[in-house]
Amino acid sequence: MISFGQRTAYAFRCFFALLFRGVIPADILGAFGVPSREPAAPPSRPAPATTGPAPTARVEDPGDRAIQLLALLQRDGRLVDFLLEDLTPYTDAQVSAAVRDVHASCRRAIDRYLPLEPILADEEGMATALSAPVDPSMVKLVGNVRSQPSYRGTVRHRGWRVGRVSLPPLAPAEARFVVAPAEVEVG
Repeated sequence: MISFGQRTAYAFRCFFALLFRGVIPADILGAFGVPSREPAAPPSRPAPATTGPAPTARVEDPGDRAIQLLALLQRDGRLVDFLLEDLTPYTDAQVSAAVRDVHASCRRAIDRYLPLEPILADEEGMATALSAPVDPSMVKLVGNVRSQPSYRGTVRHRGWRVGRVSLPPLAPAEARFVVAPAEVEVG
């Protein structure tokens, strides 16, 4: 059986990898003996000649950015402390006061590092028209949906997308799994 710390790290990595990339990291699947279902690499073709600068190669991120985001929400909003706290001994008023602080601090962190913008300009409850085809990753059509040149309906949720990513540089590799450092008061 793997340790609690490793299970926690795997859980957060899986959550954010599924959220941002839609796949479970291959090394986590391998740790549980599940073969990776990543598609086979297409046959290599010679690169087309270009006159501009070469695009930068994207290095696969094994969840480091997801953990970094969780660490930022912990640092700025104490989100992890709040989520891992047992709330049963507290009154509703005490929980409500804590939620307000955590909510405001985490919202400021998201606004700073990953500002969100609505996908649809129309307000919730307003009528809207969409031309086909509709990208299902951007807009989920519900109700009496059939193929047609355009769709008219009521906005139930405007949707959210990240406007820009402004995360700070990653920590050194050995520190990337740290969500919050331990604190020791020396007296």
